[in-house]
Amino acid sequence: MPTSCSSLRPRSPLALAIRRALGLSLSGAALVGVPALAQAQDAAVESDTVVVTATALKVAVPLAQTPRSVSKVQREELDERNVQSLDESFRYRAGVLSGHYGADNNTNWFKVRGFNQATYMNGLRLFDPGYYEWTPEPYGLQSVDVFKGPASILYGEAPSGGLVNAISKRPTEEAQGEVQVQVGNRHHRQLAFDTSGPVTQSGDVRYRLVGLYKERDGDLNGTSNERYYFAPSLEWDVSDDTQLTFLASVQKDDGVPENPFKLAYGTVQDTPFGKVDPETNYGAPNYDKDERTQVSVGYELSHQFSDTWTFEQNLRYSHLDMELRSTYMDFATGDGRTAYRGHLQRDGEIDNLTVDNRMIGKWYTERTENTLLFGVDYQDLSLDGQEFDNFTYDTVDIFDPDTSITPVDQSQLFGRRIDKQQLGLYVQDQLRIDDRWVLLGSVRHDSADVKNTNQQLDVTVDETQSQTSYSGGVMYLGDNGISPYLSYTESFSPQAQTNVDGAIFEEIEGEQWEVGVKYAPASWDGYVSAAAFDIEESNSFATTPAGYQAQAGEKTSTGFELESVGYLTDQLQLTAAYTYTDARNDDDTRAALIPRHQASTWLDYDFQQGALAGLKLGGGVRYVGESVDGDTTVSSHTLVDAMASYDFANNWRAQVNVNNLTDKEYIASCDFWCYYGESRSVIGSLSYQW
Repeated sequence: MPTSCSSLRPRSPLALAIRRALGLSLSGAALVGVPALAQAQDAAVESDTVVVTATALKVAVPLAQTPRSVSKVQREELDERNVQSLDESFRYRAGVLSGHYGADNNTNWFKVRGFNQATYMNGLRLFDPGYYEWTPEPYGLQSVDVFKGPASILYGEAPSGGLVNAISKRPTEEAQGEVQVQVGNRHHRQLAFDTSGPVTQSGDVRYRLVGLYKERDGDLNGTSNERYYFAPSLEWDVSDDTQLTFLASVQKDDGVPENPFKLAYGTVQDTPFGKVDPETNYGAPNYDKDERTQVSVGYELSHQFSDTWTFEQNLRYSHLDMELRSTYMDFATGDGRTAYRGHLQRDGEIDNLTVDNRMIGKWYTERTENTLLFGVDYQDLSLDGQEFDNFTYDTVDIFDPDTSITPVDQSQLFGRRIDKQQLGLYVQDQLRIDDRWVLLGSVRHDSADVKNTNQQLDVTVDETQSQTSYSGGVMYLGDNGISPYLSYTESFSPQAQTNVDGAIFEEIEGEQWEVGVKYAPASWDGYVSAAAFDIEESNSFATTPAGYQAQAGEKTSTGFELESVGYLTDQLQLTAAYTYTDARNDDDTRAALIPRHQASTWLDYDFQQGALAGLKLGGGVRYVGESVDGDTTVSSHTLVDAMASYDFANNWRAQVNVNNLTDKEYIASCDFWCYYGESRSVIGSLSYQW
């Protein structure tokens, strides 16, 4: 009998569904480079034993037994919703705001619990100073995690919102593969392949090759992006105690950037000339461009010295080469019809080396289990490039823009050099008592040397920023699956950029108190988690009336999150989330962009028997409440998504995904500028799996 695509993916038994929902998957171990654990992933998926993850604590413990808020989106869900960019990953998770700047083809935008976040790849930081954005390709990911709230205690520099960690696909013990073709609106075209399996007969060496080509037009007139992506990896069991995984990727993007900046005048405000069309582009598509090549190579090493001690190390070198020319709407001239356009250019490269070394010790007594982690990590970042910035480069008709532009003379570009070295030392101890109580304590010290040279201002800033961070937590593990907890965390984010006067920005510090409960009973395929949080951040950034970023004192965010993923029946799965966030500025006014209320729900039904066997239908609703920007109020909006897939013949799958099904026109947010939300997206896929 022919094998359907669905049969290649294990159906979720009781424990697997709970693990999948809570992120209790060994693929999460890839966050900190635990090759020995990653090797056991396939075997663990089919086991009913509790699967552990290193996502929250950098050590392999059940996520349901950690006093931290972490959400995970697995590869199966990324495929089901056909996620095309990293910031689409958490549309159906609590605490995360994305899409607030509308469509953007070269940047991933998140707000977590009202604050910015850092992006990591396999547990190591991806840096993005001054438009040099590293954009992970979703097809090359095994899963994506979001760590909510300050996370410096283990990961070094991180904004107060936390971090998003993209976990690469890894070699598998069993031979498998996929070839996929996609077409869609906005001239979407994609061809991808993914093949993996053993290299040697014994299976001690395994490989994976992932590749993709795709192109698509943007939401704005004249914008587009073309991408090539290739990611090889190799996993080697050096011995029973040692495992080494090599990871590499090459990605090249060539496009015309989307700048969805629009004024409140003509979007949320009425004008004598009507409203501005959402597709209006104030850029210069015949001159603007965004060309970038990003290359990374690294490894993850694990060696077990004894039953007590294990050493782990992951290292990555990355290089980003970028040429960006970008024209955007800036601010109105005051005549009611025209506005200034800004123009910027960046032409340079980033080299970055990051390494994380960890020793993990575990020992037991009759009543306790103790896990001690101590580590040293190091980051070396250098940026060398040419820059141009002019906030009033020319003027444009707001309602009938001329997209031509006078080219910039290359003599007007000025040099920029940034060098940053950061060293972090951390210690964490987790004590488990009587299989009832979990006590957690951590301390970390960071020292960052930052040198920033601005040739235009003839200014060089060279200084050291340092911080000691603390974290702690307590959790009670109930027999009924109810586990309440209390935690405290801090964050530290040194700044490499300078303000308009040439002075380097001050480091940003955050702290969070969180109380919550995780409910994952053995009698149900699913989970419910709830958390209340209170975050304070100092030296926060804000957009000034002139349109540039400045540090503006303290921001706070308090809120509540409710999240659930579970199977209502063997075929019907529900994903639901609700978030309440009250984010405020130093003067107690509401922070821009951040809605008080967000809610989402996704249902999918998998026909497993009868004439409709192989058919899967899914649909979701996303609600984003009103937000404010000073005196400007942005109305709430509700969006509908849908998908249908069908497995047929020998391992073939056909699928269609529609986001913003009704093609609703709406303003996503305002923060000095206002942004239309992304329009309807329709993508059809055909894949062959083996």
